[in-house]
Amino acid sequence: MISELVDQALKTGYLSLQAEENLRQLLSAKYDKQDFSAFMRLQQAAMAGLVQQESRSLLMAALNNQSSSISA
Repeated sequence: MISELVDQALKTGYLSLQAEENLRQLLSAKYDKQDFSAFMRLQQAAMAGLVQQESRSLLMAALNNQSSSISA
């Protein structure tokens, strides 16, 4: 299941909040070497900017709104 979520994120270039939560749940249980390798590929792709995380986009938007409110 981890590999499937990773493949989808790599294919679309996007990791939704739901997929991120699913990964957290799956990673908290026992997983095999193939799933671990898939997760590492996802991490590398995200660090390289090849996959955007919805959670980070929402955080950046919230920080930008907060910054705009402070300087106004």
